[in-house]
Amino acid sequence: MNKSPKRRFITGFDGLRTLGVIGVIMYHLNPNVFSGGYLGVPIFFLISGYLITDHFFNTVDYGGSFSLSNFYIRRIKRLYPGMLFVLLASGAYIVLFLKGLLYHLDQIFVTNVLNVYNWWQIFNGQSYFERFANNESPFTHLWTLSIEGQFYIIWPILLILFAKFNVKKSRIFGFSMVVSIISAIWMAILFKPGVDPSRIYYGTDTRLFSILLGCGLALIWPAEKLKSGLKNNDKLKLNLVGLLSFALMLLMIFTIKDSDPFLYRGGMFIFSVTTCIFIAVVAHPDSFWNGILSNRVFHYVGTRSYGLYLYQFPVMIFFESRFKNVADHPILYPVIEVILIVLVTEFSFRFVEQPLAHAKWSDVKNFFKSSSAVSRVLALVIAVICLTGSYGVVKAVSAPKPNVNHSQLANKITKNEKANKAKKQKAIENLKKSKSQKNATGKMTGADYARYKKAAKSHPINTEFEKYGLSQIDLQRLKDVPLTAVGDSVMADGSDNFLKLFDDKKVIIDAAVSRQMGASVDLLQNYKDQGVLAPNVMIGLGTNGPFNMQQVGQIMTLVGPKRHVYWINVHVPTRPWEKTVNGVLDEATKKYKNLTVIDWNAYSQGHTDWFYDDDVHPNPDGSMYYTSFVAKEILKSLDKK
Repeated sequence: MNKSPKRRFITGFDGLRTLGVIGVIMYHLNPNVFSGGYLGVPIFFLISGYLITDHFFNTVDYGGSFSLSNFYIRRIKRLYPGMLFVLLASGAYIVLFLKGLLYHLDQIFVTNVLNVYNWWQIFNGQSYFERFANNESPFTHLWTLSIEGQFYIIWPILLILFAKFNVKKSRIFGFSMVVSIISAIWMAILFKPGVDPSRIYYGTDTRLFSILLGCGLALIWPAEKLKSGLKNNDKLKLNLVGLLSFALMLLMIFTIKDSDPFLYRGGMFIFSVTTCIFIAVVAHPDSFWNGILSNRVFHYVGTRSYGLYLYQFPVMIFFESRFKNVADHPILYPVIEVILIVLVTEFSFRFVEQPLAHAKWSDVKNFFKSSSAVSRVLALVIAVICLTGSYGVVKAVSAPKPNVNHSQLANKITKNEKANKAKKQKAIENLKKSKSQKNATGKMTGADYARYKKAAKSHPINTEFEKYGLSQIDLQRLKDVPLTAVGDSVMADGSDNFLKLFDDKKVIIDAAVSRQMGASVDLLQNYKDQGVLAPNVMIGLGTNGPFNMQQVGQIMTLVGPKRHVYWINVHVPTRPWEKTVNGVLDEATKKYKNLTVIDWNAYSQGHTDWFYDDDVHPNPDGSMYYTSFVAKEILKSLDKK
């Protein structure tokens, strides 16, 4: 069956939406599958910018009148039923089963309805890059809807004003491109290595370039004016451009991690430009790629892509709050989650989104006269869900702020980071001046033992650690062990204890929330360039995402064979990459003789009382076990040298 040019490019865009939503869902399920799956979001932004701009000029160029009120009504009918239902259905689950997530639910609801949730997230929300079960908000991903909502409100008004004052399309295109480039540059300026990038990830100002690139494409490549009948050579060129742009898209999706500085310093802009080119190819009626992306499966997924995006987080968060041992089922649980996401999406699409999108007042009046018993039962179920969710939103107004578990952890990490900042700078200055420290390893001689034994009797230190397995001689000795440590939030949680155990004037502990491998390589290189990289290097990474042998090799090459690396493996049973990370580290010990893996995972097995509710970060007592165990293992390794 032949399709009209308009129908062809719309179904082709369904294929693009499919690629985007699959990438995003797989990234959230397991970053090891689609390391850059979050790049699906620019695809959605580009398509929105293109379609809205193309629709506007397709109307006014042919003498029609663009109705702003009709446009807003259509957008509300298209977007709000699904958005409101996911908020209220999630609210119903929270009020029944996860009351700890009630806090701020009222603000989350209101800011989503007003399309300012992304800015609320910046000032009040959780980091996009630090997520664990029982701690993670099921609404974190909805920031994208607010950016699109802001675009739907403002951009049509600007287009109407441009048309009223007869602004040429070339100037509108120039305006779009200039603002787009400014937005990308602003993202690069705001990005700071080692600092949580959530501000620039959520910000309208720093994400605007993707939408405006789509707008610009619609101005110079309008779908209705693209005619079939290209010569064979031109078709070949068109499809070759599509192949190259698609290949580059996939390359970036599979290789660029969310912690890579390149992503924020032009990488996301390059991806958006590449995707924009691919969209241009897909929009052309003679494109081979349009046909590929217009298949029935992609069309089905594309029409449900909005719902699949909406329900991914709530399903994953609620599922993993009930079944915490995700690491023990790295394939089964993600499969179950995907099935649940599809089922919930289909239910919402058929019985909430579509009926409300096409509903008229007469349909509401005649519902109980003409509808079947099954339809009435479904309507009652949906009504109960929404009423329960509404009760949750109202209840959230007076919900107390959580002051235990992760909030307590967050406060501790913040306190540790502030206290460690000044100490770290002083340690760097001391190490630059100290020549003897550069050659010291911490290995104990007979004379050292006698000195530590004497000091243990006359001046005992850190006695609170003795009940965690460290002898007083161990505690004395640790003060002479040089160490440079780089890690994530787990290490940041224990940094105060590490600075007690080791000499804070000689030891560098550099740990931060959400940190992954990319930023750590740069940090270690910086310490090496300053001449303060100690003979003993401690790494605590892998909590926030997987890495491979090549990345471990990059660290080991940077550190060099003369230094010894102590890598703390991970206890993160709520994420499927736990076994991947620990398996890579075990394999790496066979390749690198100067690598010792500190098996925190095995040591902490069965000790749920050592952890906060996320079962990842040690609580105050668990932190004592964590830091004491790590220190003991370092000393044990030094004795073997």
